[in-house]
Amino acid sequence: MGSAATGKKLDVITIGRSSVDLYGQQIGSRLEDIASFAKSVGGCPANIAIGTARLGLRSALLSRVGDEQMGRFIREQMLREGVAVDGVITDAERLSALVILSVENDKSFPLIFYRENCADMALNEDDVDPEFIRSARAVVVTGTHFSKPNTDAAQRKAIRLIKEAGGKVVFDIDYRPNLWGLAGHGAGDSRYIASDAVSSHLKTVLADCDLIVGTEEEVLIASGEADLLAALKTIRALSAHATIVLKRGPMGCIVYEGAISDNLEDGIVGKGFPIEVFNVLGAGDAFMSGFLRGWLGGESLATAATWANACGAFAVSRLLCSPEIPTFEELQFFLEHGSPQHALRKDEAINHVHWATTRRHDIPSMMAFAIDHRVQLEDLSQRLGADIGRVQAFKELAVKAAARVADGRSGYGMLLDEKFGREAMFEFARHNFDWLGRPVELPGSRPLRFEFSQDIGSQLAEWPVDHCIKCLCFYHPDDPADLKAEQQAKLRALFEAARKVGRELLIEIIAGKHGVLDDMTIPRALEELYALGIKPDWWKLEPQASAAAWKKIEAVIEKNDPWCRGVVLLGLEAPQDELEAAFAATANAPVVKGFAVGRTIFMDAAEQWLAGKISDEAAIADMADRFEKLTRAWLASRKQQAA
Repeated sequence: MGSAATGKKLDVITIGRSSVDLYGQQIGSRLEDIASFAKSVGGCPANIAIGTARLGLRSALLSRVGDEQMGRFIREQMLREGVAVDGVITDAERLSALVILSVENDKSFPLIFYRENCADMALNEDDVDPEFIRSARAVVVTGTHFSKPNTDAAQRKAIRLIKEAGGKVVFDIDYRPNLWGLAGHGAGDSRYIASDAVSSHLKTVLADCDLIVGTEEEVLIASGEADLLAALKTIRALSAHATIVLKRGPMGCIVYEGAISDNLEDGIVGKGFPIEVFNVLGAGDAFMSGFLRGWLGGESLATAATWANACGAFAVSRLLCSPEIPTFEELQFFLEHGSPQHALRKDEAINHVHWATTRRHDIPSMMAFAIDHRVQLEDLSQRLGADIGRVQAFKELAVKAAARVADGRSGYGMLLDEKFGREAMFEFARHNFDWLGRPVELPGSRPLRFEFSQDIGSQLAEWPVDHCIKCLCFYHPDDPADLKAEQQAKLRALFEAARKVGRELLIEIIAGKHGVLDDMTIPRALEELYALGIKPDWWKLEPQASAAAWKKIEAVIEKNDPWCRGVVLLGLEAPQDELEAAFAATANAPVVKGFAVGRTIFMDAAEQWLAGKISDEAAIADMADRFEKLTRAWLASRKQQAA
């Protein structure tokens, strides 16, 4: 039963730690020797909030973050993941927590918690709004936040409020000895230190819980026992009706309802998924996310356990914490198809589903002003005798023209190049666009070559994470075999590099300049590239001669990659009326999501401005007028599609 069916706004609120994780990217290295880090949201409750949201629950986080860039990152990432942030308080006096980790080997994961007087540990009773808590079906309380009086009081208030509202209390024991002051700063990876004081304290929480989840070590600390079976019986004695879940890593889990027998295996045994251990950090948070999706979703405990174990397997096979938790679509794909890989992170099919279902934001339509042209503007400057350096300034004017049309509305983007467009990119960042694409191809190259460096991966690593790679390839399915093989290899290398550095990819195919363009030309070209495992986020294609061609293109994309964002139309300097006709021809082709047109919009203004015949404002106005007319024509064609 979901939140809508119960009249609740939320399914679950997680309470406690929210931090920024910095995980070393050099695997098999001491933390002392790490040279670069991957950044993500971390902290058990924050991870669970993201994980449950990805799996389809209405989730929220109750925590504090600093009034600085890392705190804003946590908040913004939560929103991107669909987590409600009503309970995320900004703390003006404290910094957001940090965690730094390395993967030394498959058993050693040195980490340092930077949590001295951090923001989330300042959470207190006043931060717990009764209406917010009552809006949820369940709250998740976590072990670390029982370690200080103020955070302990905050969690106990949330427990009282949710119980009064008829909701559920979930306890993730989440034991970190050094966060209880039992180990030094360098012992962040310590998993268990016995403590009578900690056990006595945690035992006072158990009676209020409906679900208690922990590893073997965590069950021991929560009970104060030294023997696992005795620990389970003690927890049951203190919490007569709670569901108890014992996590056992690759062995899966055991779920206990009712009395604990003398046989440890006498429970609902959730099958494990033995896979390569890459990084164990975050596996428990993924596990909890999967279990909650089943438990709060009305599934059987056996199903909840299966989902939990599968989610844990994903996390342990990948580097980071919250970014590695699967979406529900990905989870179901894995459960249906399995994987031939012992290391799930090497499974291309699963990784593609993960990538495509965790993109930073949806872009249902795209109207893009393309001014990534280099050769055309160089040639124009030379013909006019204009200073080539002025091309950079002209591209800044183009951004201002596009921004004037977009006016903060969604669905607008641009294509800008690095050669002449770096200042334009800075101008672009000042406006509220949805999308920026950047070319990597050497203009006009056939066979395909990359601009600046053939080591494309090293070039892409410097790009902002939300910049999309765009690559134009003059590709025809009837090209000579050696030419096709060379171009295919380049595109495959680019696709692999894009996935490695986590950037979206748009592949532009122009076939009509080097062969016949009929209804089967582009479908055949796409089929050949898909057969190589190349699955770009976007395709940019030339207008097609018939509706039948679009139907065939759509069928190829749907068969090979139903998660593809779609197709944008290119312009090829076509006049306005021809482009409007091309837009109308796609009215019955939902796969076409928009356009990326350039010379039709900017070429007249460029010629007059570079020749000194019009002012900056006149150039901006001319380009804005042409871009506006195209956007109106596109939107009109979509209304036709909807009708």
